[in-house]
Amino acid sequence: MRQGLRVLGVAIRTEKKVFTLAVLASAVYGGMTVASAWALGWATENVVLPTFADGQVAAGTLWTGALLILGAALLKALGVAGRRILAGVMQFRMQARSRRDVTKQYLRLPLSWHHRHPTGQLLSNASADAEAAWAPLAPLPMAVGVIVMLFTAAVAMLFTDLVLATVGFLIFPAIAVLNLVYQRKLSPLATRAQQLRAEVSEIAHESFDGALVVKTLGREDLETERFQRRAHELRDANIAVGRVRGLFDPMLEALPTIGVLAVLAVGATRLSTGSIDSGDLVQVAYLFTLLAFPIRALGWVLAELPRSVVGWQRVQAVLEATGSMEYGSAAQSSAGPARLEADGVSYAYGEAEVLHDVTFGVPAGRTIALVGPTGSGKSTLVQLLVRLVDPGSGRVLLDGVDLRELAYGEIAASVALVPQQTFLFDDTVRGNVALGVDAGDEEVWAALRLAQADGFVGRLADGLGTRVGERGTSLSGGQRQRIALARAVVRRPRLLILDDATSSVDPQVEARILYGLRDAAEASTVVVVAYRMATIALADEVVYLDHGRIVDRGPHEELIGRCAGYRNLVTAYEREEAERAAIDVPADERVEEEEEEVSA
Repeated sequence: MRQGLRVLGVAIRTEKKVFTLAVLASAVYGGMTVASAWALGWATENVVLPTFADGQVAAGTLWTGALLILGAALLKALGVAGRRILAGVMQFRMQARSRRDVTKQYLRLPLSWHHRHPTGQLLSNASADAEAAWAPLAPLPMAVGVIVMLFTAAVAMLFTDLVLATVGFLIFPAIAVLNLVYQRKLSPLATRAQQLRAEVSEIAHESFDGALVVKTLGREDLETERFQRRAHELRDANIAVGRVRGLFDPMLEALPTIGVLAVLAVGATRLSTGSIDSGDLVQVAYLFTLLAFPIRALGWVLAELPRSVVGWQRVQAVLEATGSMEYGSAAQSSAGPARLEADGVSYAYGEAEVLHDVTFGVPAGRTIALVGPTGSGKSTLVQLLVRLVDPGSGRVLLDGVDLRELAYGEIAASVALVPQQTFLFDDTVRGNVALGVDAGDEEVWAALRLAQADGFVGRLADGLGTRVGERGTSLSGGQRQRIALARAVVRRPRLLILDDATSSVDPQVEARILYGLRDAAEASTVVVVAYRMATIALADEVVYLDHGRIVDRGPHEELIGRCAGYRNLVTAYEREEAERAAIDVPADERVEEEEEEVSA
């Protein structure tokens, strides 16, 4: 309860004006509800009973009674409308604010933090948890406003008849005890249901994101069963919450009715003795009938508090997460290719060190190839070069400035990365290439030409206006890679990093792309992670990594002559092709070739 009230306090302090107006509107509703009870009692005493007794009533008295009832009803309707509209404004503003804060925090947190948190859970934090945290705000102004109604009704009953008011007030301790038991029963069940919502979202996202793997391996039934099992757990958890609500809600609603019955029983006796008149009894009984609604309103707030606390805690866990990247104030030059240096860089995933004391430099305007076997740390090094993560020790420098000292946005303005896994948005070709850049069609076409993508884009139905589908599903792998490369090139980066970004492109096209990057009017410093010898040979220098360390570096021709590991790696493909060709040669032809070699 204390945690829930603190959450509500945050909302009230954040939206003070809206909350105040909503409570005032609710107070008008509560006051007019009590006023309508008084008007009904007055009309009973001065209009209804005299009409039964005398067969007639004065027109002025009749109009007075009608106006009192209608006026109270009209003001009550205005209070209801104002309360509901303003409560909705408050709730949706807080939900939107939480979603924005969570999303901003996601963008601030380093990639290493995201590696530890499943995507489905992150989606749940930004959607279901943000929604649950502020669910009590819808009935909150009404609940606060009807407190005015409760006090007004209590005062009215005390002034009308002390005995009847005392009889009716006996239900309030019972309501307090019932609400306390209700909260303790509901809280753990709501916590479990909210956690399961995140897990169901996580499984669904993983299955949909891995649809290709699921379908090609024939795992549809297994994935369906996995999702169904957790969905059934969520269903059962929600049913358990519903059972508790279904048990306690009727009891909360029944207590005011019991109070009305008690008031009528005692009131009938007092009416027969002349202690009260009929109008007083009608007024008090009607007030107790109305008390059911404010008690229900308080119950709605209390019922949402456990779920609200869980949602709030899950959102706060994201907002309070540590590890966000700090930025300095240094600025970068906007002209010419950049100079890149790695100085004693080391990095570890937990206890497993993947890079150790990596040191190399790339002069401005040069092209360097990072080469190494799988797991040698190339992709991790690329993440450090664009500051997706910070090194555990050492520095990465751009034009002599540590990346950690650069102001926010400076790296993105100077460096472009084309990652190994290409991602395209469900947008047009133009939208994907000019993403976040004010580039005209001529600039987009120039970038496409440099990426060797202008040919197939020109053949698309709507050219630059063709939508590529979610993740670019309407394009081939090589086409997606070239669009992603054009997206990087159109920004005219001073440093361009290609993390195996042309692996789906045939070697001839790849060669034209790399030659184009070197000969471009605004050339960039290029770092390319490559496997093909034809690609590596185009670099000015090769850095050979193995087990997270630089084993050797230098021009391709020198390395292939002096470094056995490098030579075995880059010639493996050619050797495999030669061995395969040898296997395919008929036996008599191989004999002839061997004889020719012996003769030679």
